[in-house]
Amino acid sequence: MTDFRYVPPDDPPEILHADAQVLVVNKPAGLLSVPGKGAHLADCLIGRLHALYPDVLLVHRLDLDTSGVMVFALTPLAQRHLGWQFEERMTKKVYVARLWGQLAPREGRVDLPLCVDWPNRPRQHVDHESGRPAQTDWRVVRLEADGTTRVRLMPLTGRSHQLRVHMATLGHPILGDRLYATGPARDYPRLMLHAESLRFRHPDGGKAQSFSAPCPF
Repeated sequence: MTDFRYVPPDDPPEILHADAQVLVVNKPAGLLSVPGKGAHLADCLIGRLHALYPDVLLVHRLDLDTSGVMVFALTPLAQRHLGWQFEERMTKKVYVARLWGQLAPREGRVDLPLCVDWPNRPRQHVDHESGRPAQTDWRVVRLEADGTTRVRLMPLTGRSHQLRVHMATLGHPILGDRLYATGPARDYPRLMLHAESLRFRHPDGGKAQSFSAPCPF
């Protein structure tokens, strides 16, 4: 977008957990997960982590403007094992979001296939012919006094911008979403989307572990 300026936060990485195999971090909003194209987009979470953990390896990503729990691998074996869990939908991810308007009913599922909107990259869109399957469960936490809705979102698949597109398609875009919201719904200081918790099986022994980070909005 023409008005985009990359000004990532200066705060050091918030480490939630570290052992010989995995590293769990609370990513701040406004920081890329991995480097973008060009020197001006080189600063990113994995780059900052590399200074502390030279063997750090990428497993998954969060959008630039999304905050919350991310897991990284510290060995190639852990990277393969965690990557397999994401591919096979064995992980459990829970997000908190604030939406424009009052969402009803109190819970439900969006089942709409998604693919890249090539003329308008990086936007994604619903495409029933070429899209890949995408499902998101939602549960309303509360209706806010200002007419917005706080929800928990549980993606069953991991498509790019999945939560953002699915909520916008329902007519309730995520507040502060500069790609998919319009009008007053865009006028918030950040994207109101936070990866609250992540559950996976530890690569060493397979024990289920869950990590969380409190929602900052």
